[in-house]
Amino acid sequence: MNKQPLKALVIVGALVGGLAAAAVQATEVDDILKTGAAKVQSAKSSQTKIDRIADQTDGLLQEFKQVNKQIESLRVYNSQLDRQIANQEQMMAELKESIANATVIERGVTPLMVNMLAGLEEFVGLDIPFKRDMRLEAVSDLTTNLDSARFSAAEKFRQILELYDIESEYSLSLESYRDMVDINADGNEVEVEMLRIGRVALMYQTKDKSQTGAWNKNTGSWETLGSEYRRPVDQGIRIAKKLSPQDVMEMPITAPEAAQ
Repeated sequence: MNKQPLKALVIVGALVGGLAAAAVQATEVDDILKTGAAKVQSAKSSQTKIDRIADQTDGLLQEFKQVNKQIESLRVYNSQLDRQIANQEQMMAELKESIANATVIERGVTPLMVNMLAGLEEFVGLDIPFKRDMRLEAVSDLTTNLDSARFSAAEKFRQILELYDIESEYSLSLESYRDMVDINADGNEVEVEMLRIGRVALMYQTKDKSQTGAWNKNTGSWETLGSEYRRPVDQGIRIAKKLSPQDVMEMPITAPEAAQ
């Protein structure tokens, strides 16, 4: 009779023990889950840091590559600059030598220019007297320029060569212009129409065409031409003024002198 209550107590004790064990196990599982969640969160945070560091590393790598490219470009550029500087130094040396040579040349050119102008002035004085005053004035102006500091030696020489070119062109041109000429050698100048054919003939004709004359190289004076030259000279004047087409004309041209 007394054994049944003992069994009941045993069963109740077992149930209480089981419930306590289950509670302990539940607590342990919960702790395990929390610990696992914490580890997952920690791993997630660590992965985020790793990804950020990886991005920073990649950015630094790209920046490093870009800097390397810039350095290589600068090396090429600096190498080119070194060659340019070497070339400029060579040019500077050549310019210094040229300047030194130019000083020597200038000392030799100045007497040459003086002689060229003196020879040109003499030539104009011996040439047929067309526009003589204007031509001598041009020579005089350049002679004055030789003593001027406004022009370089090269510019002075260029001006002289230009004047020589102008004088050279007179030999190949046909020209008509008005001038005052002492045709009667009495000191009274008369306005006439001049006709110049190169340097081989210089003629005039009065405005009324009543008198025609030419420069005589042998006598160095003007001489009156016969009436047979009135029309040819008038025709030559019209051709020089481009009022008539070119044509064959009979002119009083001095025969060339024999070479000596």
